[in-house]
Amino acid sequence: MAFKLYNAPQSTCSQRVRFVLNAKKLPFDEVKLNLLEGDQLKPDYLKLNPNGVVPTLDHDGAIVTDSTVITEYLDEVVPENSFTPENPVTRARMRALMHFMDEMPAASVRVPTFNLAFLPKFQAMSREDFVAMAESKPLRKEFMLAMGQTGFPKAEMDAALARLRRSYERMEREIELSGGPWLLGKDISLADVAAMPALVRMYDLNYADWQDLPRVVTWFDNIRAQPAFVPTYYHGSLLTERFPHLKETLAARA
Repeated sequence: MAFKLYNAPQSTCSQRVRFVLNAKKLPFDEVKLNLLEGDQLKPDYLKLNPNGVVPTLDHDGAIVTDSTVITEYLDEVVPENSFTPENPVTRARMRALMHFMDEMPAASVRVPTFNLAFLPKFQAMSREDFVAMAESKPLRKEFMLAMGQTGFPKAEMDAALARLRRSYERMEREIELSGGPWLLGKDISLADVAAMPALVRMYDLNYADWQDLPRVVTWFDNIRAQPAFVPTYYHGSLLTERFPHLKETLAARA
Protein backbone atom coordinates (compact mmCIF):
# COMPACT_ATOMS: atom_id res chain seq x y z
CA MET A 1 0.00 0.00 0.00
CA ALA A 2 1.86 3.05 -1.29
CA PHE A 3 0.77 6.64 -0.75
CA LYS A 4 2.09 9.69 -2.57
CA LEU A 5 0.82 13.09 -1.50
CA TYR A 6 1.06 16.08 -3.79
CA ASN A 7 0.77 19.06 -1.49
CA ALA A 8 2.24 22.34 -0.28
CA PRO A 9 3.73 22.82 3.20
CA GLN A 10 1.71 25.98 3.96
CA SER A 11 -1.54 24.77 2.37
CA THR A 12 -4.23 24.44 5.03
CA CYS A 13 -5.98 21.73 3.03
CA SER A 14 -2.72 19.81 2.70
CA GLN A 15 -2.21 20.02 6.45
CA ARG A 16 -5.48 18.17 7.06
CA VAL A 17 -4.32 15.22 5.00
CA ARG A 18 -0.82 15.16 6.42
CA PHE A 19 -2.32 15.07 9.92
CA VAL A 20 -4.44 11.99 9.15
CA LEU A 21 -1.56 10.21 7.42
CA ASN A 22 0.74 10.93 10.36
CA ALA A 23 -1.90 9.97 12.94
CA LYS A 24 -2.41 6.64 11.23
CA LYS A 25 1.38 6.23 10.94
CA LEU A 26 1.11 5.68 7.20
CA PRO A 27 4.38 6.23 5.33
CA PHE A 28 3.94 8.48 2.32
CA ASP A 29 6.06 10.09 -0.35
CA GLU A 30 5.59 13.84 -0.26
CA VAL A 31 5.75 15.87 -3.45
CA LYS A 32 5.98 19.51 -2.42
CA LEU A 33 4.49 22.03 -4.83
CA ASN A 34 5.34 25.73 -4.84
CA LEU A 35 1.94 27.34 -5.27
CA LEU A 36 3.25 30.86 -5.79
CA GLU A 37 5.40 29.60 -8.65
CA GLY A 38 2.40 27.86 -10.23
CA ASP A 39 3.45 24.22 -9.83
CA GLN A 40 -0.22 23.30 -9.33
CA LEU A 41 -1.07 24.69 -12.79
CA LYS A 42 1.50 22.71 -14.77
CA PRO A 43 0.07 20.25 -17.32
CA ASP A 44 1.34 17.11 -15.58
CA TYR A 45 -0.31 18.11 -12.32
CA LEU A 46 -3.54 19.22 -13.97
CA LYS A 47 -3.83 15.72 -15.39
CA LEU A 48 -4.01 14.47 -11.80
CA ASN A 49 -6.11 17.30 -10.44
CA PRO A 50 -7.95 19.41 -13.04
CA ASN A 51 -8.96 21.87 -10.31
CA GLY A 52 -5.35 23.01 -10.08
CA VAL A 53 -5.25 22.96 -6.27
CA VAL A 54 -3.65 20.85 -3.56
CA PRO A 55 -3.70 18.28 -2.13
CA THR A 56 -3.91 15.25 -4.40
CA LEU A 57 -3.41 11.70 -3.11
CA ASP A 58 -2.05 8.90 -5.24
CA HIS A 59 -2.84 5.56 -3.59
CA ASP A 60 -1.33 2.74 -5.60
CA GLY A 61 -2.26 4.61 -8.77
CA ALA A 62 -5.75 5.60 -7.64
CA ILE A 63 -6.05 9.40 -7.61
CA VAL A 64 -8.14 11.08 -4.92
CA THR A 65 -8.63 14.85 -4.72
CA ASP A 66 -10.13 17.35 -2.24
CA SER A 67 -8.84 17.32 1.33
CA THR A 68 -12.21 16.46 2.90
CA VAL A 69 -12.70 13.57 0.50
CA ILE A 70 -9.12 12.37 1.00
CA THR A 71 -9.41 12.27 4.80
CA GLU A 72 -12.63 10.26 4.59
CA TYR A 73 -11.03 7.98 2.00
CA LEU A 74 -8.04 7.33 4.27
CA ASP A 75 -10.35 6.44 7.15
CA GLU A 76 -12.16 3.97 4.90
CA VAL A 77 -9.13 2.20 3.42
CA VAL A 78 -7.19 2.22 6.70
CA PRO A 79 -9.87 1.97 9.43
CA GLU A 80 -7.36 1.50 12.24
CA ASN A 81 -7.08 4.57 14.51
CA SER A 82 -10.35 5.75 13.03
CA PHE A 83 -11.48 9.38 13.00
CA THR A 84 -15.03 8.43 12.00
CA PRO A 85 -17.73 7.70 14.62
CA GLU A 86 -19.42 4.31 14.44
CA ASN A 87 -22.85 5.70 15.33
CA PRO A 88 -24.64 6.78 12.11
CA VAL A 89 -26.21 9.85 13.74
CA THR A 90 -22.89 11.02 15.15
CA ARG A 91 -21.25 10.27 11.82
CA ALA A 92 -23.84 12.46 10.08
CA ARG A 93 -23.13 15.27 12.56
CA MET A 94 -19.44 14.92 11.79
CA ARG A 95 -20.02 15.28 8.06
CA ALA A 96 -22.30 18.27 8.58
CA LEU A 97 -19.56 19.92 10.63
CA MET A 98 -16.99 19.12 7.95
CA HIS A 99 -19.18 20.89 5.39
CA PHE A 100 -19.45 23.85 7.76
CA MET A 101 -15.67 24.00 8.15
CA ASP A 102 -15.23 24.08 4.38
CA GLU A 103 -17.91 26.74 3.99
CA MET A 104 -16.89 29.05 6.84
CA PRO A 105 -13.39 28.97 8.41
CA ALA A 106 -11.56 27.21 5.59
CA ALA A 107 -12.93 29.64 3.01
CA SER A 108 -12.66 32.75 5.19
CA VAL A 109 -9.03 32.18 6.12
CA ARG A 110 -8.00 32.76 2.50
CA VAL A 111 -8.62 36.50 2.73
CA PRO A 112 -6.16 37.26 5.57
CA THR A 113 -3.75 34.70 4.15
CA PHE A 114 -3.61 36.36 0.74
CA ASN A 115 -3.68 39.91 2.09
CA LEU A 116 -0.97 39.43 4.68
CA ALA A 117 1.30 36.76 3.19
CA PHE A 118 0.90 36.45 -0.57
CA LEU A 119 0.13 40.00 -1.69
CA PRO A 120 3.75 41.24 -1.92
CA LYS A 121 4.46 38.51 -4.47
CA PHE A 122 1.54 39.64 -6.62
CA GLN A 123 2.39 43.32 -6.24
CA ALA A 124 5.82 42.64 -7.71
CA MET A 125 4.27 41.22 -10.91
CA SER A 126 3.36 43.22 -13.97
CA ARG A 127 -0.35 43.75 -14.50
CA GLU A 128 -0.27 41.48 -17.53
CA ASP A 129 1.49 38.68 -15.68
CA PHE A 130 -0.88 38.94 -12.72
CA VAL A 131 -4.00 38.77 -14.88
CA ALA A 132 -2.58 35.85 -16.85
CA MET A 133 -1.81 34.01 -13.60
CA ALA A 134 -5.29 34.70 -12.22
CA GLU A 135 -6.98 33.66 -15.46
CA SER A 136 -5.10 30.34 -15.41
CA LYS A 137 -6.60 29.21 -12.10
CA PRO A 138 -9.52 26.79 -12.60
CA LEU A 139 -11.06 27.34 -9.15
CA ARG A 140 -9.56 30.58 -7.85
CA LYS A 141 -9.81 32.87 -10.90
CA GLU A 142 -12.57 35.14 -9.56
CA PHE A 143 -11.01 35.20 -6.10
CA MET A 144 -7.67 36.33 -7.48
CA LEU A 145 -9.17 38.97 -9.73
CA ALA A 146 -11.28 40.32 -6.86
CA MET A 147 -8.16 40.63 -4.72
CA GLY A 148 -6.14 42.22 -7.49
CA GLN A 149 -2.71 43.64 -6.78
CA THR A 150 -3.90 46.00 -4.05
CA GLY A 151 -5.45 43.31 -1.83
CA PHE A 152 -8.90 42.90 -0.43
CA PRO A 153 -10.37 46.09 1.06
CA LYS A 154 -10.82 46.52 4.79
CA ALA A 155 -14.54 45.71 4.54
CA GLU A 156 -13.77 42.31 3.02
CA MET A 157 -11.04 41.63 5.56
CA ASP A 158 -13.40 42.53 8.40
CA ALA A 159 -16.13 40.31 6.96
CA ALA A 160 -13.73 37.35 6.76
CA LEU A 161 -12.64 37.89 10.36
CA ALA A 162 -16.30 38.07 11.41
CA ARG A 163 -17.04 34.75 9.69
CA LEU A 164 -14.07 33.22 11.45
CA ARG A 165 -15.32 34.53 14.79
CA ARG A 166 -18.73 32.94 14.16
CA SER A 167 -16.91 29.70 13.38
CA TYR A 168 -15.16 29.72 16.75
CA GLU A 169 -18.46 30.43 18.48
CA ARG A 170 -20.04 27.50 16.66
CA MET A 171 -17.18 25.28 17.79
CA GLU A 172 -17.68 26.42 21.40
CA ARG A 173 -21.38 25.48 21.22
CA GLU A 174 -20.67 22.11 19.61
CA ILE A 175 -18.10 21.20 22.25
CA GLU A 176 -20.49 22.24 25.01
CA LEU A 177 -23.28 20.17 23.44
CA SER A 178 -21.13 17.06 23.01
CA GLY A 179 -19.44 17.31 26.40
CA GLY A 180 -16.03 17.68 24.74
CA PRO A 181 -13.17 17.89 24.73
CA TRP A 182 -13.58 17.43 20.97
CA LEU A 183 -16.33 18.70 18.70
CA LEU A 184 -18.26 15.42 18.88
CA GLY A 185 -17.34 14.37 22.40
CA LYS A 186 -14.57 12.30 23.89
CA ASP A 187 -13.03 11.14 20.59
CA ILE A 188 -11.27 13.26 17.99
CA SER A 189 -12.95 13.08 14.59
CA LEU A 190 -12.46 14.26 11.03
CA ALA A 191 -14.49 17.35 11.94
CA ASP A 192 -11.72 18.37 14.32
CA VAL A 193 -9.12 17.73 11.64
CA ALA A 194 -11.13 19.85 9.21
CA ALA A 195 -11.18 22.78 11.64
CA MET A 196 -7.55 22.55 12.76
CA PRO A 197 -5.64 24.33 9.95
CA ALA A 198 -7.77 27.48 9.97
CA LEU A 199 -7.17 28.03 13.68
CA VAL A 200 -3.47 27.24 13.37
CA ARG A 201 -3.26 29.74 10.49
CA MET A 202 -4.99 32.52 12.42
CA TYR A 203 -2.90 31.82 15.51
CA ASP A 204 0.23 32.08 13.35
CA LEU A 205 -1.03 35.42 11.97
CA ASN A 206 -1.69 36.72 15.50
CA TYR A 207 -5.45 36.76 14.99
CA ALA A 208 -6.40 34.13 17.60
CA ASP A 209 -9.84 35.60 18.30
CA TRP A 210 -11.06 32.80 20.56
CA GLN A 211 -9.33 33.50 23.86
CA ASP A 212 -12.68 34.24 25.53
CA LEU A 213 -14.07 30.87 24.45
CA PRO A 214 -12.67 28.43 27.04
CA ARG A 215 -13.71 25.23 25.28
CA VAL A 216 -12.05 26.33 22.04
CA VAL A 217 -8.92 27.34 23.96
CA THR A 218 -8.74 23.83 25.45
CA TRP A 219 -9.55 22.27 22.06
CA PHE A 220 -6.69 24.19 20.44
CA ASP A 221 -4.25 23.09 23.14
CA ASN A 222 -5.43 19.49 22.77
CA ILE A 223 -5.03 19.33 19.01
CA ARG A 224 -1.54 20.79 19.16
CA ALA A 225 -0.68 18.13 21.74
CA GLN A 226 -1.62 15.30 19.37
CA PRO A 227 1.39 13.19 18.28
CA ALA A 228 0.54 13.83 14.62
CA PHE A 229 0.72 17.61 14.99
CA VAL A 230 4.48 18.15 15.01
CA PRO A 231 5.27 16.00 11.93
CA THR A 232 2.36 17.66 10.13
CA TYR A 233 3.61 21.15 10.89
CA TYR A 234 7.27 20.58 10.09
CA HIS A 235 9.42 23.70 9.68
CA GLY A 236 8.19 25.78 6.77
CA SER A 237 4.54 24.86 7.22
CA LEU A 238 3.66 28.11 8.98
CA LEU A 239 3.39 31.33 7.00
CA THR A 240 5.67 33.15 9.44
CA GLU A 241 8.37 30.57 8.67
CA ARG A 242 7.94 30.98 4.92
CA PHE A 243 7.48 34.74 4.53
CA PRO A 244 9.99 36.90 6.45
CA HIS A 245 8.03 40.11 5.81
CA LEU A 246 5.25 38.81 8.05
CA LYS A 247 7.36 39.30 11.15
CA GLU A 248 7.36 43.06 10.61
CA THR A 249 3.66 43.11 9.77
CA LEU A 250 2.71 41.14 12.87
CA ALA A 251 5.10 43.10 15.09
CA ALA A 252 3.31 46.28 14.01
CA ARG A 253 0.00 44.76 15.16
CA ALA A 254 1.33 43.63 18.53
